[in-house]
Amino acid sequence: MIPRYSRPEMSAIWEPENKFNIWLEIETLASEKMADLGLVPKSVPVSLREKGGFEVDRIDEIEKEVKHDVIAFLTSVAEHVGEDSRYVHQGMTSSDVVDTALAVQLKQAGEILVADLDGILEALKKKSLEHRNTLCIGRSHGIHAEPTTFGLKLAGHYAAFARAKKRMEAAVKEISVCAISGAVGTYATLDPSVEAYVAEKLNLRPETVSTQVIPRDRHAMYFSTLAVIASSIENLSVEIRHLQRSEVREAEEFFSKGQKGSSAMPHKRNPILSENLTGLARVVRSSVTPALENVALWHERDISHSSVERMIAPDATVTLDFALGRLKGLIENLLVYPDTMKNNLEKLGGLVFSQRTLLALTQAGISRENAYRIVQRNAMKVWECGAKTDFKTFLLEDSEVTERLSKEDLDKIFDYNAYLKNLDLIFERVF
Repeated sequence: MIPRYSRPEMSAIWEPENKFNIWLEIETLASEKMADLGLVPKSVPVSLREKGGFEVDRIDEIEKEVKHDVIAFLTSVAEHVGEDSRYVHQGMTSSDVVDTALAVQLKQAGEILVADLDGILEALKKKSLEHRNTLCIGRSHGIHAEPTTFGLKLAGHYAAFARAKKRMEAAVKEISVCAISGAVGTYATLDPSVEAYVAEKLNLRPETVSTQVIPRDRHAMYFSTLAVIASSIENLSVEIRHLQRSEVREAEEFFSKGQKGSSAMPHKRNPILSENLTGLARVVRSSVTPALENVALWHERDISHSSVERMIAPDATVTLDFALGRLKGLIENLLVYPDTMKNNLEKLGGLVFSQRTLLALTQAGISRENAYRIVQRNAMKVWECGAKTDFKTFLLEDSEVTERLSKEDLDKIFDYNAYLKNLDLIFERVF
């Protein structure tokens, strides 16, 4: 995590203070249930509630000696609690605390990301509906294909982020589990009701089989979900970057007063936000392979996953949160140029109507193979003359065309409204 790409609410989840507060709450809740069961004195949870505390610096100091973060934490807490501290962590193992706390942190982070996605969806819906009928050229392989609308482009991205929200909600549910089952997950030194109590209070579910640690396939799914969302961010960002190219200039990132695009060339207005988002997406996706490799642990557990998660959990969630916030602002302030879209749409002299011409010829009695040959022959003339003569003119000069299609027929074929007729259906499905 670096401040440049961090937002306070998400970063706070990964601060040591928050982590140790969760650890203390887990120990306190566990002691409450143990006291109810008569396993520890009833004064223990009271002492933890009234006197329980820690100092991060003190924990760090102790850890330098004991080389164990949970023991260092418990020692710091004991310095606050006093005599009752000997009953704290009764029958528990370190992972009971660490894994359950990580689940809480990932749940907290996931809930912020779901809210971020709501913001993206709101911004995309507004901009999509605004440009529902704004005609522009659709491209395949980067080459003009057929007309579409800018609103429909954005509707497709809206649908992707709607799927992303469902996946994120599922990932939060998947990771929201509690494991307080002892050294190898057998509850030999713990009553299972302790785990159930802590889980309920933390709004988690008891892990089915924890073996000491929560199975890492849950975490792998969580980080994979973050990566897919990051790829959807990049997908939209790359579209904006292409549309902002000088030769295209159909849409553009907002350029604020006083902003500078280049240290050398004062005229530059570069797509820095969408380029930045492409880079941030790569960082988020880089967490997936380590998360997948964490699934395979030795026997009931090892700690090969631990160092990985200390890095990827904050980095991936903080980075994705920042990226979603940046993307929301980019969408809201995006500059759209409908006139340029129309000019680009017409640059190839009507070639975008080639398929409609092909279909009309087949319906007029020409085989598909011959119709394709006729249309392509005329289309290539437009390419070769640099679109100085339009497609319809060449078609009207071709006897094989005019034998089957009149000028009025071609006028009907060359109609942009044909590409708008089913928008209601698509928009209804999306929104």
